[in-house]
Formats: sequence, structure tokens, C-alpha cells
Amino acid sequence: MEAQFKFEKLIIWQRAMDFGEEIQQIERDFPKKEIYNLSSQICRAADSIALNISEGAILQSKLEFKKFMGYSIRSLAEVVSCLHKAKRREYITEKQFKDLYEESFNIMNMMISFRSKIR
Repeated sequence: MEAQFKFEKLIIWQRAMDFGEEIQQIERDFPKKEIYNLSSQICRAADSIALNISEGAILQSKLEFKKFMGYSIRSLAEVVSCLHKAKRREYITEKQFKDLYEESFNIMNMMISFRSKIR
């Protein structure tokens, strides 16, 4: 399927979509007691990254797009905090944490750079 919406062509949106699915995979192993707490929070924050990029990309105003990119950046920071919580509570392994942390760092840098180029 060929991309129809301009945001679908954005590498940051594609990476954010993949990242959200990775978070969904690890969350499945969290204890059931976390279903309405950390599990829900990390999934919603991870999904918000791509959702805010797509929402911002369809707006006419560049200023509004920058604002939505800021929301995405904050959602990613929230995911990183949730990853720290998950590691401390031993819901994820050190390797899972390092891999997801590294991907978070890379996506964050891409988003910050992208947002600075929106004019």
C-alpha cells in the first residue's frame, strides 16, 4: 500500500509506530496488577507519539505542527520514565530496557531536529 497521507512518509512517524508496537509487546509481560496503572500509562504514552505527529502534520499552521511535535516529544519522555519504572520493578530485563532506551534516544533526537526545521 502506498502512503496516502503526508505524515505516513515521515520517518519519525514510521519509527514512532514501530516503537509503539515494541512497547505493546513488552507491556504484555507486566503483572496484571499494573493493567490500570503502568501498563495503561506506557501504552497510551507510546501511542501518543505517532498520533500527535500525524495530527500535527495535517494542520495548516506550521506553528501548530511544532506544538504537536512538542506533545510527541513529551509523550516519549513519559515512556522513558515508564521504562525506568518497569526496570526498577523488574518487569523488563536490562537488555529490554537498554534497547528501548536507545531507540527512545534516537527517536527523541530525530523529533527535536525535525521540529527545529519546521518553518
